Amino acid sequence: MELRVLKYFLAVAKAESFSKAAEQLFITQPTLSRQIMELEEELGVLLFHRKSDTGKFAESAEKSETGGTRGKKISLTEHGLLLKKRAEEILTLAERTKAEFDEPQNTVAGHVHIGGGETAAMSCIAQAVCELQKEYPNIIFHLYSGNADEIAEKLDSGLLDFGIFIEPASKEKYHYLSLPAEDVWGLIVRKDNPLARRKSIIPQDLENIPLIISRQSMVSNVFAGWYGKNFDSLHIAADYNLLYNASLLVKEGAGCALGLDKLVHTDTDSEESRGLVFIPLEPPLIAHLNIVWKKHGIFSKPAEKFLEKLRQLIG
Repeated sequence: MELRVLKYFLAVAKAESFSKAAEQLFITQPTLSRQIMELEEELGVLLFHRKSDTGKFAESAEKSETGGTRGKKISLTEHGLLLKKRAEEILTLAERTKAEFDEPQNTVAGHVHIGGGETAAMSCIAQAVCELQKEYPNIIFHLYSGNADEIAEKLDSGLLDFGIFIEPASKEKYHYLSLPAEDVWGLIVRKDNPLARRKSIIPQDLENIPLIISRQSMVSNVFAGWYGKNFDSLHIAADYNLLYNASLLVKEGAGCALGLDKLVHTDTDSEESRGLVFIPLEPPLIAHLNIVWKKHGIFSKPAEKFLEKLRQLIG
């Protein structure tokens, strides 16, 4: 499986047309169709549904594309969707590897990739980034936002150098550094909700109300321990990846969101607060945070310098 062919595959997937992709790649349509057919034969699966102008699906690229008729609509099969994800990861990793070797050996320059969820602890990371760039202005940082499951997948595949996780993180897979920050879990409600007058939220308060919870699996386990019962017995109205989006659902009356403090503006009269209130859980549920990296991984110079700077700041 060649990187060139994977690039061809992604071009077709994006254009949803062999003819359009061939034009963008500056190759002939029959050549492109043949490359994709050979890729399908190598993998033993169909990667695209080929749909003709008549609405009928063709079984192969040869039937649907090599005849020279334009306007054929195609879409990814289930196997095609999987390969699209893997191809993007493979090509990104290949580009990162080449970029690392292209950097001058006597200078500290390059890229550092950091992933994490929404947390106020990112201010510590931001401080390290700012100070390091003063010393090494040729280091470029890339921040990726996602939940713990998404971050772990990208970290394991080599697409990220560091990930920020709420404890517990897998100490079998990762080295870690504890960040000097804590986040508090609580319930975000509208100001006109009767619960808004409460100073804290106990497990019984969550019964019989529509809840909006984080999508990541680890958080569900943490809340299940705090709740003390089967978490599935609660009324889950929606789940979220980003708390800001969940807060919009709360504002519109879709439910109450379980989330971390300091991530959305609450308890103020500003328009940005959107009339929301954050109420901490009781007993308190505190999130301790780690920055982690793969065991036995090989750091680039910029990643090494970033970790050194972070250790200096944390002490």
